[in-house]
Amino acid sequence: MNSIFEKIRSQIETAIKNAVSAAVTKGKLPDIELPAIMIEKPREEAHGDFSTNIAMQMARQARKAPVQIAHIILEEIDYRDTYIVRAESAGPGFINFFLNNDWLYEALILIDKKKEQYGEVDIGRGEKVMVEFVSANPTGPLHMGNARGGALGDCIAGVLQKSGYTVTREFYINDAGNQIEKFGISLEARYLQQIHGENNIPFPEDGYHGEDIIDHVKDYIKQYGEKLVSVSSDERRKVLVEYALPKNLKCIKDGLSRYGIEYDVWFRESSLYDGEIDETIEILKQRGYIIEKDGAVWLNGEKAGLEKDEVLIRQNGYPTYMAADIAYHRNKFLKRGFSRVINLWGADHHGHVNRMKAAMEAIGIPGEKLQIVLFQLVRLYRGGEIERMSKRTGRAISLDDLLDDVGVDAARFFFNMKTAGSHLDFDLDLAIEQSNNNPVFYVQYAHARICSILRKLTEEGVTRKAIEDIKINLLTQPEELALMKKLAELPEEVAASAETLEPSRLTRYVIDVASDFHSFYNACRVKCEDEDLLQARLLLVDSTRIVIKNVLGIIGINAPEKM
Repeated sequence: MNSIFEKIRSQIETAIKNAVSAAVTKGKLPDIELPAIMIEKPREEAHGDFSTNIAMQMARQARKAPVQIAHIILEEIDYRDTYIVRAESAGPGFINFFLNNDWLYEALILIDKKKEQYGEVDIGRGEKVMVEFVSANPTGPLHMGNARGGALGDCIAGVLQKSGYTVTREFYINDAGNQIEKFGISLEARYLQQIHGENNIPFPEDGYHGEDIIDHVKDYIKQYGEKLVSVSSDERRKVLVEYALPKNLKCIKDGLSRYGIEYDVWFRESSLYDGEIDETIEILKQRGYIIEKDGAVWLNGEKAGLEKDEVLIRQNGYPTYMAADIAYHRNKFLKRGFSRVINLWGADHHGHVNRMKAAMEAIGIPGEKLQIVLFQLVRLYRGGEIERMSKRTGRAISLDDLLDDVGVDAARFFFNMKTAGSHLDFDLDLAIEQSNNNPVFYVQYAHARICSILRKLTEEGVTRKAIEDIKINLLTQPEELALMKKLAELPEEVAASAETLEPSRLTRYVIDVASDFHSFYNACRVKCEDEDLLQARLLLVDSTRIVIKNVLGIIGINAPEKM
């Protein structure tokens, strides 16, 4: 088993089923079909280690009050060969189970056995999943939205991999359509301004105003001169785009690689224009989802369950962004065989979610197979005030600026501290503060402290015995038990993070592990005179190191051995 919790739930479920069966045999309960037994951890320790509401689930069929059913189950339950010490009825019919410490000791044995694989689960069973994230327009530097989406997407992919899914990370390169056309117009205007003067050449209001556009044309002129003045506007734009776009893509790839993100696939939108968009439109037409009006081709909104029709092919014969997006997702599902696709989008794209799910249904793909994670905006703070401009460049803060300021570890950790749907206030001062107030420092320091403890003990000639020679049951102090319970939870947290697509659970979890470790370390001397107790505590310390390192590895953060 990957998790001790699986074994515990199996024991409790078997004990309940046997108790109900015995009660039926004795005529205490009617012979009914037993519903699925839900076993959860109570929020309060006083309510036991695990709890079930099975008595309440049975009440209607059994025609008895839940409290009465709970008491009958408790009369018949057999704890032999289980971790259960006792069980009691509570509230309107909950059954709370209290366990002995053996399950905690077995958790340490499991950690020692699995080491870097501890925490892995197999809920995915090899299912082929794609996570597409960032996918920024290659018309400028990566901004804070891209930075948050990058951290979230990469961590979601990491959690899914640890949960048994076969994961592909993909970046969708928007190298066709309106944004590239606008990019070319912007480059052309800045190019001509450099030659004829800024006041003599108007700049389009909806053009890209970033300083990087000016930098590109200055570099081009320095390298190739003013030869584009004499060519047609179309040719000029084409040449400038072909010069600037690869440079932007290289900056994006280099920036994301520095951020710890490596993609399996860089998919070009332009490749869809070689027949895939036409194929997709034809499929929609065959399935009765296409209407033609005003010289354009539309997705039939009424049939697709949308509020209005959506343009797919404009009057000029050029596909819309939505047409390309439908073709792209058809490629993901039907051509490359992904059973589930997860996209990370900024919250401003929320209106596109239902349209894309409806479009998937229209081409024969269940809409629920496309999952969209919407993430909220980021506000950067320095000195208690909102920070918008980089002091180094005088421009809007980019991903590279952020990494220069706070580093990769702090950036990835902070972006994963809250759920994707929550607004995030990023305190730049806190992110570089070397104190326990800084959560990433707090966690990394816990790992480094553990490594220091183990290193010093080794230098003093203290080495850990084999697991079978360690008397783990000597760990009975409240701080030891609390830390063991927290370490045992990792596989559960990984599975829950994968199921909810919320890696922030792991960030909060590893902070709790660090906190419980510091409490244990302050209360319990590792190097004590009792050799057996020293060995048991040494195992607990090393198990904590393994868990912290494994979690930081999933979310792409270093686990330093010295600080």
